[in-house]
Amino acid sequence: MSNLQIHSSLNLKNVACPLNFVKTKLKLEQMLKGQILEIVIDDGEPIQNLPLAIKQEGHKILRVEDLPDNSFRLLIQKDGGLKDGR
Repeated sequence: MSNLQIHSSLNLKNVACPLNFVKTKLKLEQMLKGQILEIVIDDGEPIQNLPLAIKQEGHKILRVEDLPDNSFRLLIQKDGGLKDGR
C-alpha cells in the first residue's frame, strides 16, 4: 500500500468542523471512483469526526498518519457511495 497514487490533495489544517467535511465531500464529488484523496486535518474534533463522516458517505479510509505537528494525514479512496456513482 506504500505505492498509492494520490490523485488530489487538500490541506484542511485550521479548518473547523463541519467545513472540513464539506470541502472534503465537494472534492470527492469531483473525483472518479477508485481515485485517492489526501487530506491533512487537525487533532481534536476533525480527526474524531471526519473519518466517520467519510465512511458514512461510502468511501474508504486507506491510511491515517499522525504527523509531527499534531495534525493527521488521511488517504481516502472514493467509492461508489455518492449518488452519481462517479
